[in-house]
Amino acid sequence: MSSFSSLPLKSILSLFLFSLYYTAVSTTPLTTNCTIPTPQCLNSSLQILTHNDLYGNFSQRFSSVLVLHTPLTESSASSACSLLHENTWPGDTTSTFDLTFLRFLNYGKDVKDDARSYRISSKPSGKCKAMTAKGKIREVDCQKALPVLCSNFAGLGRENWSDTAERWRVGVVSQEQTFVGYRDKLSFRFLGLRYAPQPARFAHAKYVPPSSATTISALNYSKQCLQSGCTNSTCSEDCHFLNIWTPYLPLNPTSSSKQKHQLKPVMVWIHGGGFTSGAGSDPTFDGGNMASRGDVVVVTINYRLGSLGFLALNDNSTITGNYGIVDQLTALEWLHNHVSDFGGDPENITIFGQSAGAASVRALLAIMAERRDIPKVAGAIMMSNPNGLVYASTYSEYMSLAEAEVRNKPILSETGCYNPDKKAELTCLRAVEPFKLVSGKTVARYPVIDGIYLKSDLPLRPGDKKLLEIPILQGIMRDDGAPFSKLIPTTNVSQALTQLEFDSAQIVSSNKFPTPHGNNATLNVFNVTARVTTDAEFRCLGQSTVAAAVKNGVFSKVYGYEIHRAYQIVEWSPNPPTCLPPVTPNHPLGDTSQEYFRCHSGELYYVFGTLIRQGQPPRDELDIPFSQYLVDTWTAFAREKNPHPDRDFLEARGFTNTSRIIGKLMEWRPSSSGKPVVRLLDTNVKDVEYTEVEQCNALGLPLNYYFK
Repeated sequence: MSSFSSLPLKSILSLFLFSLYYTAVSTTPLTTNCTIPTPQCLNSSLQILTHNDLYGNFSQRFSSVLVLHTPLTESSASSACSLLHENTWPGDTTSTFDLTFLRFLNYGKDVKDDARSYRISSKPSGKCKAMTAKGKIREVDCQKALPVLCSNFAGLGRENWSDTAERWRVGVVSQEQTFVGYRDKLSFRFLGLRYAPQPARFAHAKYVPPSSATTISALNYSKQCLQSGCTNSTCSEDCHFLNIWTPYLPLNPTSSSKQKHQLKPVMVWIHGGGFTSGAGSDPTFDGGNMASRGDVVVVTINYRLGSLGFLALNDNSTITGNYGIVDQLTALEWLHNHVSDFGGDPENITIFGQSAGAASVRALLAIMAERRDIPKVAGAIMMSNPNGLVYASTYSEYMSLAEAEVRNKPILSETGCYNPDKKAELTCLRAVEPFKLVSGKTVARYPVIDGIYLKSDLPLRPGDKKLLEIPILQGIMRDDGAPFSKLIPTTNVSQALTQLEFDSAQIVSSNKFPTPHGNNATLNVFNVTARVTTDAEFRCLGQSTVAAAVKNGVFSKVYGYEIHRAYQIVEWSPNPPTCLPPVTPNHPLGDTSQEYFRCHSGELYYVFGTLIRQGQPPRDELDIPFSQYLVDTWTAFAREKNPHPDRDFLEARGFTNTSRIIGKLMEWRPSSSGKPVVRLLDTNVKDVEYTEVEQCNALGLPLNYYFK
């Protein structure tokens, strides 16, 4: 029996069809000259507090408040809330409102639940009132200064729409620049923030501190970096932008130790897409739910892709590749200089990514191990990092410039730019119509050993002696390789493996990948190729990385996982319908209790908590609770550097589903040389040791692969 509980599925589906939206109360005219409310204008830090259960507009938890932490009198509180186009919160204690979310006001503070009061509305009695974190209301002196709870009637956006009306706007002042974003029910949102000026093509991006006072709109995403399939209206070479979601805006983040202590952990997301596609503006990665539920600051970034981001030539000293990777480093440098003004702790940044994003994380760690002069991070999460054979061979073991040139040289002939005069060659490449470089027959998409930033693979082997004293969370989907296999109409396993460029003779003769005996012969073969692809391109060297990192003490701690439940993203679902649970009369959206492939990218909706925001209906009563658990797990790693959520935190937030799960589990132990631990994440969670070890040996990818 599952440990999860949730809203009844019938209620969820009913709500899915009939969305409930907030209607705004009438506003009070502004009482100050501030055009855009900022913490400085309000003379107070700002916090959005709500119970985010990830059911979005279908949630039965309606309350959201704006917390002003500076103590104010009754009249000043009313004016401050009015500046935010809100009123002091009514503090309704009727059964309509669940006030348990207020308990988080006292989390981490050495106060009793009833010792701290927050000013609320004096209506309808006209008497000044305050409320404790337990929801207890008391009358107070109108002239006594107390922190304030303002209403927050901002609603929730949908997949590609948000309400950025003036009444929801809020500003952040950072080094003379004022960024104008907006809020919704869950978080403050700042989109399309430039982290570097557009560099010349095939030049490294550089962070440039602001030199003058300017006001910058942060209401909309920037254009994506150029990639195949986009247009001038959606993509550009001028794409060095990032996005921030935060639950907290500080008044003066560097003015006191107290303010610094209140800064939130930062989670910087690096998207995947094979280094040829993707964007930080992908709504799957909307950071509002993660920031709100996890009490963290979430950042997504753009970086250059394809040949614009990764072209490397051995005989042209200017074109050394890794421009997309250096873009990521530059975004981190911007964050180290500015994120504290958005409520984030620059000394507690966790980088995380999936697929090519995970490969980016690995490359960044390799750079940080070599160069001590670049921004550092406090933790890293690698989700489904490609590493191993065939397609995955270039993502984690980097080519030299000479090797890269062999692969990339056709680009010179395809663009007509080959020239013995390398300056002329560079001039030609910089003049080529940019879409030709991202959608041509040959596209560069590999990190390389450039000798400038990336000087070696991740230091895992004995004698590397370049330690990174940070914790790591790393894992895969159970069937990560299934989308990279092919649903080939054949009953011949050897033929199918050969078409996928594997050594079919070695694999078949090992007898470690037996063919199932189901009714569908083609699917039987696909089961084998999907298993081989998952092991060869994700699982084996992922486990070898953990084993070597533990043995050689590369990281302070290494946590491993494998996800056994998936909700495939709509935009990418190869080999349909293999990544989807079978549809049955009783489960028209798919029966997740039956067997299906848990594919690459099947965890993304869950990890970001964006199922409902993306318009995807829960297939059963466990989808949203499982997403709650993964959001809580990932953000716990960012907060505490341990993926096992703190029980006091969960209790303060009222997150009973996750509390119920971890209450039945032992602490999530990091792997050690004597005891590897892989946590299987499903509706029933359990720990195992490394899996498919014999199969990995048969593929030539043993646990001791990096020991040599």
